[in-house]
Amino acid sequence: MSHNHEHHHHHSTQIESLSSAFIIGIILNSLFLVVEFILGLVYNSIGLVSDAGHNLTDVVSLVLALLAYSLTKVSSNKKFTYGYKKTSILVSLINAIILFVAVIFIVYESVEKMLNPIEIKGGVISITAGIGVVINGITAWLFVKDKEKDLNVKGAYLHMAADALVSIGVVLSGIIITLTGWYIIDGIIGIVVAVIIIAATWDLLNKSVRLSIDGVPAGIDFNHIADTISQTEGVKEVHHLHIWAISTRENALTAHIVVDNIEDMEEIKHEIKHRLEHENITHSTLEFENTFCHCEEHNLLIKE
Repeated sequence: MSHNHEHHHHHSTQIESLSSAFIIGIILNSLFLVVEFILGLVYNSIGLVSDAGHNLTDVVSLVLALLAYSLTKVSSNKKFTYGYKKTSILVSLINAIILFVAVIFIVYESVEKMLNPIEIKGGVISITAGIGVVINGITAWLFVKDKEKDLNVKGAYLHMAADALVSIGVVLSGIIITLTGWYIIDGIIGIVVAVIIIAATWDLLNKSVRLSIDGVPAGIDFNHIADTISQTEGVKEVHHLHIWAISTRENALTAHIVVDNIEDMEEIKHEIKHRLEHENITHSTLEFENTFCHCEEHNLLIKE
């Protein structure tokens, strides 16, 4: 009981820490995107306007992620027995879709700018984007320690890190424009922005879709989990095994376990649950059977 209380307290502390990180990121990026958008319009820079548009989607994604984290703290009830934890998966999917829509806009505007280049101030672009490198770098740093523990956090980290790289590219384009007067480079940078967004978002989209249809979460090997259960002392067979995500941080499992001696069920159940916790599966529901049970799914276990 004490272990569970400590785990819950640690989990709550992590959520509070991440909530603060999201709030700081939202404030910093909101202020910057307003400045960047205004300067982009004033100096006719599609590079700045497209990057501001991308930063807007980042702010929206941070707000949605913060909302999802707030909802994970809502207690379960008779209508939502897992609470609202699944919203974190829906948010990661929505964020990925929003980014792909933003890419369409950026590509369209960039091509238009390349076909009809307009004179812009390279120095202003470089200075503004330089500020962006700092803002995005700080925001990305806020999520570094938790990026491998949660899909939403990883998405936020990848977006901010990609933005920092994009801003570096915009700095370079501003310098090139100042030195050479090649205004077409601004549109080219817009295309590069789009490519980087797609590259950073594709994995997020793939994993989000997978979790939203209750696929086995990335990082969990189905066969390894089956073997982990099967190799537990007293276990004869495992079948009817299902693994899915409750949220971007918590995974669940159900399985039928055939045992030699049904009287050892409680001890075996405790050992299996303990092993599963080490595999990042915190919610497990196990149905035990003896060797004489005629379950329809005996010997049925996916091995691909």
